Amino acid sequence: MNGPIIAIITFLISAVVCIPLGVIIRKKTAESKIKSAESEVARIIANAKRDAENARKEEVLKAKEEILQSKNELDKEIKERRGEVQLQEKRLFQKEENLERRSENFERKEKELERSSQELERRKQEVDDIYTKQMEELQRISGLSREDAKAILLEQLSKKLNDEKVALIKSVEAEAKETATKKAKEIVGYAIQKCAADHTSETTVSVVALPNDDMKGRIIGREGRNIKALETLTGIDLIIDDTPEAVILSGFDPLRREVARIALEKLIEDGRIHPAKIEEMVEKAKEEIEETIKEEGERAILETGVHGLHPDLVKLIGKLKYRTSYGQNVLTHSIEVSNLARIMAEELGLDPKIARRAGLLHDIGKALDHDMEGTHVEIGIDVLKKYKENDIVLNAVQAHHGDVEPKTIEAILVQAADAISASRPGARRETLETYIKRLEKLEEIADSFEGVEKSFAIQAGREVRLIVKPEKVSDNEMITMAREVAEKVESEMEYPGQIKVNVIRETRAVDFAK
Repeated sequence: MNGPIIAIITFLISAVVCIPLGVIIRKKTAESKIKSAESEVARIIANAKRDAENARKEEVLKAKEEILQSKNELDKEIKERRGEVQLQEKRLFQKEENLERRSENFERKEKELERSSQELERRKQEVDDIYTKQMEELQRISGLSREDAKAILLEQLSKKLNDEKVALIKSVEAEAKETATKKAKEIVGYAIQKCAADHTSETTVSVVALPNDDMKGRIIGREGRNIKALETLTGIDLIIDDTPEAVILSGFDPLRREVARIALEKLIEDGRIHPAKIEEMVEKAKEEIEETIKEEGERAILETGVHGLHPDLVKLIGKLKYRTSYGQNVLTHSIEVSNLARIMAEELGLDPKIARRAGLLHDIGKALDHDMEGTHVEIGIDVLKKYKENDIVLNAVQAHHGDVEPKTIEAILVQAADAISASRPGARRETLETYIKRLEKLEEIADSFEGVEKSFAIQAGREVRLIVKPEKVSDNEMITMAREVAEKVESEMEYPGQIKVNVIRETRAVDFAK
């Protein structure tokens, strides 16, 4: 019992002694740590102050250096500006001195001019006085007033000027015609020589040869059903008459006539002729024609050297093979116009590519004029615009019949080439009625001029002769009349080639010996 008590008492005594002692020890330890921390804080603060002072000194030093550098640069710029200002001042001073000298010169010249003006005015007055005295003396001597003398002089001068004008016109026209005609003949002759082409007039009928006359009955068929079927499918009239071993195909559409000819030849070769077979052969003929059209278009392109055309335009060009104008094949005509325009463009140093392209396409509208409304020029322009053709080519096509003014020399060359190709002997045929109307119109235009006694259209309409009244038309007025007649013919008539206007004046003196 006593042992535990003693242990407890001992523990209590130890606790009483140790707790204060521990508190004292901890206090001293804490005080030591506080002092150490305070000294460390003081050291850190001191270091921070020293670093801050160093940084401040460095920044101050750097700022002073920058200020010094800026000051130096400013001083340098001020020095340069000052030099520029001094130079400008010097220049302005020189200009001011120059202006002053000029001003003095102007003042001096102005004074001289004023003196000269006064002197001229004085002399002018003297001249006027002398002129007045001379005019009065002349009027007294001649017995004419000033107005009368002026009228006589003006009349003589007008007559003299009119004679000189006519002589000058004759001289200039003769020289221009000689030079232009010679050059034009050389170019056109050279172009025609290089582009010689055969011309044959197309007809509106085709003849199909038969192996024998018995074939005519088979073509007609029972109750005429075969010939009716063929005519219905092709739109062409078949003429079967007494002509031995031949059938005539008649129609104004060459394309349809060619389809009928090919179909009939195939039927004769096959031997089986009945409506179903006729329909089959007509379809085959149409396919063959389409292929031929494509080949002819490609041939025309190769022959003329025109490239870059749309395939549809190539087909339209090939279709011209089956189109005629006044009996002339339009495809042959277009190829010839293309070549003629190209040759003339090369001779004149122009663009031959544009010329031959416009020449080939100038009548493209004739491939569609049976199917569309409008002239072949309007149709052609619409088609070429659709395929975005060159503006120069469009103008040449639109101007080749004078519908618009040509804007380029190439367009004029296409006009000339078209006229050359169309006006060749044998190239085209003209109906008698149209021919007579053209001659009558030519004489009517000639007779419309005052002073014309008679007029005659000769040389198949290539020349018109005017017999004028000598008492109404003078030799000088003949030249003016010839030009006016030619201009009126150009503006009111359409004709191939050119028409010569020949004005004839004859004076006769008649007397009788008794």
